Amino acid sequence: MDFNLTKEQQDIQRAAREFALGEFPERAQEFDRDETFDLDIWRKACELGFVGVFIDEAHEGAGLGFFEHCLIVEEFWAVDAGIANAIITASFGAEMLGMFATEEQKNKYLSPIPKGEAIMGTAITEPDAGSDVTCATTSAVRDGDEYIINGTKMFTTNGSIANYLLVFCQTDPDNPDRHQRHSFFIVETDRAGYEANKIHGKLGIRANDTAEVSLVNVRVPASNLVGQEGKGFKNLMDFFNVTRLHICAMAVGIARAALEESVAHIKKRHQFGVPLASFQINQFKIAEMATKIRAARNLYYEAAWLADKGKIDHGLVAMAKWFSGEMAVRCADEALQMHGGYGYIDEYKVQRIYRDAKIVEIYEGTKEIEKIIVANSILG
Repeated sequence: MDFNLTKEQQDIQRAAREFALGEFPERAQEFDRDETFDLDIWRKACELGFVGVFIDEAHEGAGLGFFEHCLIVEEFWAVDAGIANAIITASFGAEMLGMFATEEQKNKYLSPIPKGEAIMGTAITEPDAGSDVTCATTSAVRDGDEYIINGTKMFTTNGSIANYLLVFCQTDPDNPDRHQRHSFFIVETDRAGYEANKIHGKLGIRANDTAEVSLVNVRVPASNLVGQEGKGFKNLMDFFNVTRLHICAMAVGIARAALEESVAHIKKRHQFGVPLASFQINQFKIAEMATKIRAARNLYYEAAWLADKGKIDHGLVAMAKWFSGEMAVRCADEALQMHGGYGYIDEYKVQRIYRDAKIVEIYEGTKEIEKIIVANSILG
């Protein structure tokens, strides 16, 4: 078993780190405070090939794997989660297009993403449908060569800035099998009846756009159906099996940031005439953080490596998602504790790390849902 990255992977990792360190720190606090983002940074990331690396070369991508995408995500999040997410999620949904879209759809909607010509997102969650997506009631009713979409989506990534979204809709509400009631559609955001309101006051990742989306009699051509009608739930689960790996990389990245900030602080800060690093309790905290980060990385590395070989392990992905998310929140908490009162003010990066970290336990499957998946994979 070879745990070494290839030279190409090492180069990708190094380049991502250098880009993030060069672009993120100076404006991270500004974007967090103002809940804004400068799209020029995203365009630079596209120019350097960091966006949608898993998209095949025929559609302007690098033709690499989800593993390489995870390497970039981890390095970006290790510098700043908010800016990292604003860049990374500009391609959110491209994974599904790669798996289920027609060639015509890929040419039209997938190819612009790596070139920085379009931003996309995915609209799944609703006010009364979160973890149980089969309760989603946004409807898509066939009308000749079109579908008419009506409904409301919550916590939609890039909802107010995307050029188009993948929208999870109910197409067969009377089907006795609730797992065959839904389908996905590409919805251009300039269509009549589409409205998005940016959500303000988020705990973390404030540079990343999140919106409430309203769809009132939005008409899309039947050709905007992604995959087969009624297969939306299955497609979503397949989609999550790769996008949850990205969340694992986010978690490991921000946990690394927490560790780095902690090490620097306890070496510099003195109490009782000695550095904080000389106290065994802090040494134990550092040791535990480093060990948990390594364990989480190994989990997601294995899961991503298998995914790129077409051997997706649903239970392993869920293990990695749950463990890495919980680990990241724990590391952020310990980092702030070691900073004491200084960690509670925005002059110190650790308070932003603390706020940003929590999301990795929530989106794309809460840790509770992931534990259910793990248990089911074992118990049958």
